Amino acid sequence: MSRSLKKGPYVDPRVLKKLEGKKLGDRTIIKTWSRACTISPEMIGFTFGVHNGREFVSVFVTEDMVGHKLGEFSSTRKFQRHGGKMQKDLEAAAKQRELDAAKAAKAAAPVAGKK
Repeated sequence: MSRSLKKGPYVDPRVLKKLEGKKLGDRTIIKTWSRACTISPEMIGFTFGVHNGREFVSVFVTEDMVGHKLGEFSSTRKFQRHGGKMQKDLEAAAKQRELDAAKAAKAAAPVAGKK
């Protein structure tokens, strides 16, 4: 559900205050805990450190991001992987094939200095 047009987008005043003294080419990261802050056009070109509950994730703002929230670009969950025992067996077999191919390529390569 979006915010009403009468109120306008929510932009955290503390984030705007941190932007005031910065130049566009400045590479410093602006740390914020305000994940609900809407990205405005003034934020384009800056890098924000958005807190995900454990660490700050660097988010470089481009013009495609305007209108979205800062929290959308800083995931709070870590994806492990799908599958169980069967998936592990498939990954182990693929890794073994890679090792065998590397050994075969190494053995087929000509050795320098031999005639």
